[in-house]
Amino acid sequence: MGSPGMGDTADLRCPRGRSGAVVRANGGAQAAHNVVAPDGRHHTFSQFGAGTLAPGGPVPTHLSRLMVVDPFALAAEGAHLESLGVADPFALVTADARALIATPWHQEANRVRETARGRDRHGSCGMGVGEATAYALARPGDAPTVGDCLRPAVLRRKLHRLADHLEALCRELGADAGGGPDVEECAAAYGAFARRIGIVDEAYLPGLLSRSPVVFEGAQGVLLDEWHGFHPHTTWSTTTTANPLALLAEAGAGARRIGVVRTYTTRHGAGPLPTEDPGLAAVLPERHNGTHPWQGAFRTGHLDLAAHQYALAATGGVDSLVVTHADTAAAAGGRLRRCTGYTDPAGRPLEIAPGDAPAPSHPLHPSPAPLDARAQAHLHRQAALADALATARPVLADGPTPPEAIAEALGTPLEAVFSGPTRADARITAPA
Repeated sequence: MGSPGMGDTADLRCPRGRSGAVVRANGGAQAAHNVVAPDGRHHTFSQFGAGTLAPGGPVPTHLSRLMVVDPFALAAEGAHLESLGVADPFALVTADARALIATPWHQEANRVRETARGRDRHGSCGMGVGEATAYALARPGDAPTVGDCLRPAVLRRKLHRLADHLEALCRELGADAGGGPDVEECAAAYGAFARRIGIVDEAYLPGLLSRSPVVFEGAQGVLLDEWHGFHPHTTWSTTTTANPLALLAEAGAGARRIGVVRTYTTRHGAGPLPTEDPGLAAVLPERHNGTHPWQGAFRTGHLDLAAHQYALAATGGVDSLVVTHADTAAAAGGRLRRCTGYTDPAGRPLEIAPGDAPAPSHPLHPSPAPLDARAQAHLHRQAALADALATARPVLADGPTPPEAIAEALGTPLEAVFSGPTRADARITAPA
């Protein structure tokens, strides 16, 4: 369930003029931001910034130290962008040398764990992002980074240890490790990756921020946040504005925070979706989101204002709101409704509010290292909240909710409304 957060099919734009770069500050290759250009070209952005298809020409992408980089997935994404006419997309990419790398061993470990959960699956994308984060927390000296791609001997040592780690995990869970990739071939591919992009140090981003405005493109919505989401159906990443604000603070720069919501509510994979209505999926088909072999089904529900209010509180508010899918009310044929709150199965009001999350770290689920008592208590709280929402009944009001009414209900100025997938479908409602 993503709200508010960057993504879906809305074109990214710099509100104060052309952006100098799009910066990724959380998540990894499991992001899936669908952009449709006015000429009909479509690309699902995962690691490249969505500004790569900007009308005035490609906008560079910077992968910050808070990103988990997947070189193989980046190569596949770059190849598709080249097929769309983007010349040498890898020349547009810089990556912080300190950023973690998600490898095929992380991906396989991720999938082995998810398979072992059976009916209790978390809804993972199976891309190894969380596994890379957990491994780095448990064994920081062995975690491969982008900078290691320039140090072949160091990289090979770390990859061999990763392979051993996966083999041990598979034995523990009674799974077949499948052999895994060849370490030498993988190391050679990572070396080629390092030669195609710009690998930079900690001085790069502050310098970039001093030269031009940038767009920080998030990955996943606030309700999947590692601390504020509904545990365990969360991502191993901070999906609030905390990461961009931390990077900006390091550079002494300010920001304007833009939240993005649909006129209805969706969730991809397992986890609570109180307003889910399977009938809506039939009248609101998803061109670019479908059933995923690891994540599961793409689910559709009525507009959940209670969830949006929770998300706004969790992220500390936003300065303006962009509403997408404003054209869906007609397509839904009068079926769309809005949720203003919840009741429990006994009919009693159910209130939800973010708790005081421990800061800043990563919740380890399942933990390869012990969490302190406060962190454990917080995750138990979030798990209890997830259980309550799984059986909650939405308080629904009839009729679709216009974008202006959504902004009013959330107490946030409305900046733009999208009635289709392209920039040409946008209506700007407030000055940039």
